[in-house]
Amino acid sequence: MPIDGISRRTVLAAGAATAAATALTTAPAARAAAPTLPDGTSKDKVLVVGMDGLRHDRIAAADAPHLKGMMRDGTYGLSLLYANPMAATSSGPGWSTISTGVWPDKHGVRDNTFAGRNYGTYPGFLARLAQVRPALSTYAAVDWKPLDTQGTVTPGADAKLVLDGDRDGYVAHDATITAETETVLRHQNPDVLFVYLGNTDVVAHANGTGQKYLDAIAVQDAQLGRMLAAIRARPSYATERWTVIVATDHGHLDAGGHGGTSIEERRTFVLATGPGIAAGARPLDTRLVDVAATVFHQLGITPDPSWGLDGKPLQQRSTDPFDTLQSALTPRVDETGIPAGVLGFTHTPPSGWSVVNHAMGTGGTTEWRGWAFATDEFWSRTQAGQHRELNVRARGVFAVADSDEWADRSFSGTYDSTLVTPAYAVAGKARVTLGFTTLYRQEGGQKAEVLASFNGGTPTLVKSYTADVVSQPQSLTLAVPAGASSVSFRFRYTGSNNWYWTIDDVRITTG
Repeated sequence: MPIDGISRRTVLAAGAATAAATALTTAPAARAAAPTLPDGTSKDKVLVVGMDGLRHDRIAAADAPHLKGMMRDGTYGLSLLYANPMAATSSGPGWSTISTGVWPDKHGVRDNTFAGRNYGTYPGFLARLAQVRPALSTYAAVDWKPLDTQGTVTPGADAKLVLDGDRDGYVAHDATITAETETVLRHQNPDVLFVYLGNTDVVAHANGTGQKYLDAIAVQDAQLGRMLAAIRARPSYATERWTVIVATDHGHLDAGGHGGTSIEERRTFVLATGPGIAAGARPLDTRLVDVAATVFHQLGITPDPSWGLDGKPLQQRSTDPFDTLQSALTPRVDETGIPAGVLGFTHTPPSGWSVVNHAMGTGGTTEWRGWAFATDEFWSRTQAGQHRELNVRARGVFAVADSDEWADRSFSGTYDSTLVTPAYAVAGKARVTLGFTTLYRQEGGQKAEVLASFNGGTPTLVKSYTADVVSQPQSLTLAVPAGASSVSFRFRYTGSNNWYWTIDDVRITTG
């Protein structure tokens, strides 16, 4: 299927893909010599299994006992991807995000041409491990060749198995990768492995996400099961600490295909079991960039701030005050494009926070009448293709002021709403710093202002936005006036059928 001007699977003809889909359970593995690795040096070990184009909402209907067992025994975080203009929901950006632990605005891969890739600054986690822990024994196996030729996954691996699924078909090559990885796990001593399986994506392109897709998921689940069994069969298993991570690069339309802005194409997940990873957890604050950060954490490696990682370990929860609102989230009221079962918004602020709407216009769409608190899925469903998908650095629940959506129903007056933080102690401090993450889209006469109030006095302007800010961290440092004992901050947004402003991960530090 054409994506970004080229075919996702550049050589497979439709007939070959259909044949592959019907041969799922019978194709033999094309044998290849298992690569020889140096002897591992760590008792902490990590296996990352990438399953291309695996839509997580189809797993429940598939015969997938190993994936479901990992969901029971581990942590399973769901999230949505970006979309254009940040990057297409295609494999080049998706696997780059997984491997590097940063979003496309850093790693530079926006489509399957890999033009603009910036792996020199943001290398994949195997390449990073080769820099900081060269004694580790590392392995990579892929059958989508660009993951090797473009430098996305395999650089830094001590040994690699690279096959060409586009040329030869993914059924046999996925089987080969499974068999050789099983051999490596049973008979050698690797520390970190990145294993890619591609046939789910091919089947979805050719047949959609129906029964043949479920059959493909079942086959890949069995392949995962063989790797898990090989780990458990290791003679030294009892003294080792294994982490297993499964993730995907993008979702699929029901009819097959991806690259666009739909929720189905943007679906991703990170599933992990291992030391310190809670059983049965379903965190709301997981993102696809968390795979690399989890690998480092499980190996006892603290990332250097200069790496610029966007991810965090899967088991590390956000301390953002808005995430405390998860249990308060409710279904849609006026937004007909959001499924009724999606719990994703509230007007109730966190404890100590408030929303001031005394100058707010009347009417409009209920969900967005003044500052609201919402999830990515709920908010970005309101209207695809208006850059709401770019809110990638927000996690879980975030604050949003959206005059565009508010004005979709009859209203009068203007949008004028202020989000107010609690008061924070600053007595005896010289400086106070407000940190937060924001997505802001500018239009016309709208205003977005940050104001500070010391000791409950008149708020003063400390920052205003007049141009787009695409999901970036912000840091505002203020001098604490003599005699001030407290400070609170205000986020005031005004407009009239303009765009929006989101705030997340609010942090106050003093010094």
